[in-house]
Amino acid sequence: MFGATVISPEFIEEVLSRVDIVEIIEPRVALKKTGQNYSGLCPFHTEKTPSFSVSQEKQFYYCFGCQVSGSALKFLMEFERMEFIPAVEMLAERVGLEVPKSDQQASTETTRRRKTIFEILGQASAYYCEQLREHPSKERAVGYLKNRGLSGEIARDFALGYSPPGWNNLYDALANSNFDRDLLIESGMVIENEDKTYDRFRERIMFPIRDLRGRTIAFGGRIIGDGKPKYLNSPETPVFHKGRELYGLFEARKRNAKLTRVLVVEGYMDVVALAQFGIGYSVATLGTATSKEHIERIYRLVPQIVFCFDGDSAGRSAAWKALLVTLAAMSDGRSAKFLFLPDGDDPDTLIRREGKDKFELRLERAAPLDAFFFSNLESDLDPDSIEGKATLSKLAMPLLSSIPEGVFKQLMIDALATKTGLEAGRLIQAAGQEQKVAISPTSSPPQRAPAYEKRRTEGPGLAELALSMLVKQPELSQEFEDSSYEQLRQNPEAQFFGEIALVIRQQELLSPGLLLGHFQGKAEFKAIRSAMDQEQLLDVSELREEFKGTVSTLLDRFETQLKQELKKQLINKPFSELNPDERQLIKDNTHPKSQS
Repeated sequence: MFGATVISPEFIEEVLSRVDIVEIIEPRVALKKTGQNYSGLCPFHTEKTPSFSVSQEKQFYYCFGCQVSGSALKFLMEFERMEFIPAVEMLAERVGLEVPKSDQQASTETTRRRKTIFEILGQASAYYCEQLREHPSKERAVGYLKNRGLSGEIARDFALGYSPPGWNNLYDALANSNFDRDLLIESGMVIENEDKTYDRFRERIMFPIRDLRGRTIAFGGRIIGDGKPKYLNSPETPVFHKGRELYGLFEARKRNAKLTRVLVVEGYMDVVALAQFGIGYSVATLGTATSKEHIERIYRLVPQIVFCFDGDSAGRSAAWKALLVTLAAMSDGRSAKFLFLPDGDDPDTLIRREGKDKFELRLERAAPLDAFFFSNLESDLDPDSIEGKATLSKLAMPLLSSIPEGVFKQLMIDALATKTGLEAGRLIQAAGQEQKVAISPTSSPPQRAPAYEKRRTEGPGLAELALSMLVKQPELSQEFEDSSYEQLRQNPEAQFFGEIALVIRQQELLSPGLLLGHFQGKAEFKAIRSAMDQEQLLDVSELREEFKGTVSTLLDRFETQLKQELKKQLINKPFSELNPDERQLIKDNTHPKSQS
């Protein structure tokens, strides 16, 4: 009915792409892993022998006895006897999405626009493939691919293409299809600037990015020659969200009937080159750090992820961030490993030099998650000293708490217990106490408050005081906007505090464990660790107001300092040359108000 509230098909597709059907069904039906699938007694008819099958790969259930089948959404509706909209809302809430509701007319228009964008991207991919075969300047592109050791078959399998020189080649080619100009722009394939419309990609090797259904949803383009940027990606569009898509995932599933692991690398060319040499199960993120959505998407298909990074400090830092994201997805049956490349190598150069067998041997010998986790945390510690063991416990337990309950989590805690010499129960108890109270309690805080008030007004150590409070309770960073911390970064007295507070706020490092994990191995780590170890004389109830007061004092003092410096610059100028604000500043500082 016109005007009725509906949920768009696109949103339902988005929800189902994020949900794991096994996690929906298993709490309601006892499932057992049987090969690639899960099986159990059908909840929709009476039986003694399991005929109910759930495919995690296909996100689909089917009963061989009564022939019922469907998605996670249909299962909820049938099993819980739920209406359609409440079932969608339940699944959406589970994956952190809010249901957008629209009227039928708007939903139909959205569907039409998405369909057209898919058509535009599909035609663009076909056009680029054709140019790689037939364009007069194709030899530059073909020569580049051959120099990288790629065959025509691999180029075909990945639908590699070529965007020739010129500003309007694709735009003119698509004109015959009568696409709306606005949709060409919305698809990301053309750009509008000062009433001019031109191709986004020019003189580049084109890598189509495809969803799991094989539809082209975006492109990556590699410049031929020395131009900038080296790689150019499609912008976010109604069909492309780079924070959750992976280049090569469609091709990996297509090339491997039984995919058992996925190798995560950094670039398009790495994925294609690895496939050329027989490693047909690699994927690449699209210019972003590895996200929780990336991890969950892979684990829905395979039980093991191998991350491949450069062996330098930047590569290890990126690997650590990937590990932190992976911890939250490490349910029993899943594993993760970390391969660090020799200096000067990337996956492309390494596999061309060593070949498939030696490269896969490196994958087998890659560091398991637990080994990398503990070696990284211990890198700046003396693991044999009491202080080192205490610090290791303080660093590790907040991170291990993010692992889902299960055998893997318990084994990680047991490993920490072995390293520290403490019982696992004591570690869990201590972590729980630290989480409840991030600072030392005091029985009589009012008597100590004047000391803080004195420090707040007297100055030396004020920024250090703010830092000590912040690192013990990082969520305090949310009390001020980025602009306040940016301002403090300009203040020599509070520069370090401003920088740390800004990182905490922007990176959402809202627990001491996440904070320490982020700065592990970096220059700032020692100062943060020292600030965290300082005794705190306020209880939890007072800390927030004290932090706000301390930072406000820093801001006020810096503003006063800036005004004084400006006054010094203005004092020697003729009064007649000053603007009204400058005159007022001189007056305010020359005739201060009396204090009562």
